[in-house]
Amino acid sequence: MTAYKSDLLRLLDARGYIHQTTDAPALDALASKEIVPGYIGFDATAPSLHVGSLVQIMLLRRLQQSGHKPIVLMGGGTSKIGDPSFKDEARKMLTTDLIGQNIASIKRIFERFLTFGDGPSDAVMLDNSEWLDALEYIPFLRDVGQHFSINRMLSFDSVKLRLDREQSLSFLEFNYMILQAYDFMELSRRTGCRLQMGGSDQWGNIVNGIELTRRMESVEVFGVTTPLITTADGGKMGKTVSGAVWLHEDQLPSYDYWQFWRNTDDRDVGRFLRLFTDLPLDEIQRLEALGGSEINAAKIALANAATELCRGADAATLASETARKTFEEGSSGGDLPSFDALGDISLIDALVGLGFVASKKEARRMIQGGGARVDGDAVTDEDAVISAQAAHVKISAGKKKHGLINFI
Repeated sequence: MTAYKSDLLRLLDARGYIHQTTDAPALDALASKEIVPGYIGFDATAPSLHVGSLVQIMLLRRLQQSGHKPIVLMGGGTSKIGDPSFKDEARKMLTTDLIGQNIASIKRIFERFLTFGDGPSDAVMLDNSEWLDALEYIPFLRDVGQHFSINRMLSFDSVKLRLDREQSLSFLEFNYMILQAYDFMELSRRTGCRLQMGGSDQWGNIVNGIELTRRMESVEVFGVTTPLITTADGGKMGKTVSGAVWLHEDQLPSYDYWQFWRNTDDRDVGRFLRLFTDLPLDEIQRLEALGGSEINAAKIALANAATELCRGADAATLASETARKTFEEGSSGGDLPSFDALGDISLIDALVGLGFVASKKEARRMIQGGGARVDGDAVTDEDAVISAQAAHVKISAGKKKHGLINFI
């Protein structure tokens, strides 16, 4: 690890957040002597962010933990366009009202990870529609557009990959990187922001913002990117067979969120403990050194700590206790996913209703393959019907998915 002087870069380095930095010595010196306002942008394309955004949320948390000021920039303006970075197609257009609703919903997530307020290191949430919606096209082209080279913009990976695949890239999307650069410059003007952070795929956009801010404001600003977070098997972080792992309980039950972390690959446990929990580094070293079946204790510690940060201590305790009862005692905990049925229900409909499979065809394959169980007993008859004689029936799909059918 590099011998940084500032608490900020020492913390980021020790926990594995740093992939690239612009002028690390100067940023280190600045962070050693004054509070550094730093921002990350999030587009409001859904009512919740998912686990793929969590490393960036934690990065803002680390910024605040080391005494600096997090700025959460919501893309009320840029969400109307869409970031082309490593996307295969254009994003669907959203209405202004829907974007506003999404921002209000997403703010509840950030309030769990950051302390908001008026203090020097308190977090603030801003919306880039405040300045982007008011831009006039001709003055913007004259004052800002002159600082961008089309040749260079075409060379960025986020654009180049789309063009190499001969996939359409609209002029609207092409403007996204200019608007993101403008965001950095505007935040520098409005808040004294000196740092932009983001994933490694945002490097080109961050460099654009740094150069624009230096040219237009004569202010030295900096960038830090995080590594692309992939799982040990090469998969993308947060992508599962059943879909995205949402941070909001409205989109994903806390038990499922806990289970996502509990099912972490053995090889990822130490890294994820550093990135996604506040556990001390010496405790993490002890946990990741566990071998054999004892590694499960580290996974449970990861699931408990990550769930407590995102969903609260009560949700983490309930999910952990539910898992313990389900796996160790064979009973049904109170936080399992559930589905309400009015009367007798086929096993196929129960599996689909609980979200364990995406279709009835997939449910049939699971039953035929012996992967479905009712109250612990394997069922291989695809025409099986669950009787409404009991108030609750436990359904299992494979070894790790469990849920309840509630008869009402």
